[in-house]
Amino acid sequence: MLDVNIGLTLESPGRRFDIKAAFHSEVPCTALLGPSGSGKSTLLLAIAGLLPNVHGHVQVDGVTLFDSARGIDLPARARGIGFVFQDYALFPHLDVEHNLLFGVRRLGHALDTAARARVDALLRQFDLQAVRNALPRHLSGGQKQRVAVARALATQPRLLLLDEPLSALDVALRVRLRDELAQMLSHVRIPALLVSHDPQDVAALTQKVIRIDAGRVVEPGNGS
Repeated sequence: MLDVNIGLTLESPGRRFDIKAAFHSEVPCTALLGPSGSGKSTLLLAIAGLLPNVHGHVQVDGVTLFDSARGIDLPARARGIGFVFQDYALFPHLDVEHNLLFGVRRLGHALDTAARARVDALLRQFDLQAVRNALPRHLSGGQKQRVAVARALATQPRLLLLDEPLSALDVALRVRLRDELAQMLSHVRIPALLVSHDPQDVAALTQKVIRIDAGRVVEPGNGS
């Protein structure tokens, strides 16, 4: 189960943006759906522990990752969250295998036999063995997406966050990779939270929709 209650204020010269969003979900993949600038991506960053001055709480499967009232604030690296960014954020100087291994290293885990075996298994699972030694600039859009998801899973997360992972793709590729991503999510068996402003992505990938506008939940519920 995912239980989120997040509040924060972002301020810049001449602008203030308040986020106050509370929702819970018990389905495999939940969507945050809303227009650009509604606060969806900011909410993901707050859940991941990547923003300061947040209040509220975040719980995943009964484990409290953050609770400002109780003084619980696990650092991002300790929250057990895999994050797939909109532009995938692959390290351009690392090949595919070492992009995945970085996910293990950043948690401070030794690259032991088990860690390397996990990376090998992910390379097989996501059909990346043939490009394991390729740099990101030599990958197709679909391969980059698979590497980004596999890298997030290499840390064995308790929650997967996906920030508009299809938005940078052209229409034809988007349709094909939407199906691939749906298959990936069905196999990993990890709760996921997907940010999107595209109802078609939401319908294909998620089982519950949380509608966000101006930093607020405006329509929690099921379906799209």
